[in-house]
Parts: sequence; structure tokens; C-alpha cells
Amino acid sequence: MNHEFNETQFSKNFSQVFFAADHAGFSLKAKLITWLAPFGIRITNLGVDTENSVDYPDMAYDLCRQFAKGAAGILICGSGIGMSIAANRYTHVRAALCHEPLSAYLARAHNNANVLCLGSRLVGETMAKECVTAFLCTVFEEGRHQRRVEKLTTCSMP
Repeated sequence: MNHEFNETQFSKNFSQVFFAADHAGFSLKAKLITWLAPFGIRITNLGVDTENSVDYPDMAYDLCRQFAKGAAGILICGSGIGMSIAANRYTHVRAALCHEPLSAYLARAHNNANVLCLGSRLVGETMAKECVTAFLCTVFEEGRHQRRVEKLTTCSMP
């Protein structure tokens, strides 16, 4: 399965992109925002912008509380795991931890993920850009995947 993505597709799928990171992810977040800015995407930077230690759940919760329908979110911490766990506590969020573009593509195409989680200690800047490109350029395929995604918000687990 080979998927070609082009940055000119960015603004077609999402009206806005929210970013948040903890201290481990702030540098990668800054690089991604600088890279995306010329593409005309409405970007909201929720912080942090220093290496001063913060608790990643606070940053994920800030993003999830401000998150709006039609938007995408990008959360970055050291591994991406903590941000993913924290974000998925919200029923309107489908956060996916991705380390390469195929998982980012599948998260959107099959799971209609709306938040991409990245681990700054696990992916470099180039791979992060490839993941963001795949995530922001991919459209949810619906069809057989729609009923499964609906179960994520309509079915409660014991």
C-alpha cells in the first residue's frame, strides 16, 4: 500500500490545527508549527514553549477542552503514550499514537482519528513531518469503518 501525500492538501480536511506539548515535545512542536505556517492552516498553539517541566495530562486536557468539530489536534510528549492516554479520555477525541506515516494514514482513513500523538524522543523531525502530512491529508473512508467508529462514542465499556 503506497500513499503519496502532498502538503497542498493540508487545508482541505481540517479547518484548524491545535498544538500542545509538554517540555519534552516543545522543540518538535515549534518546528512543526513553523513548517506548517506557510500552508495557510489556521494554527492554535496551546503551549508549552520552554523546557520547564509540566505535566503532560494538563497539556492534553487543554487541547481537548478547546478542541472543536472539524479541527485536528497534534499532541507531543517524550513518547506520545501519555498524551494519547490522556486525550482518549474525552469522548469527542480519537487520538492515535503514530511513529510513521502508514499508521498516521490508517488512523485517519479507518479510525477517523482527529488527534495525532507524537513522541519527540522516538521520531525525528523528518518522520514527524511525514506523519503530520499523512494525518492531515487523509480523508476518513467511512463505509465499513463508520459503524466501528460510531461504537467508540456510542457504546460504553464495562
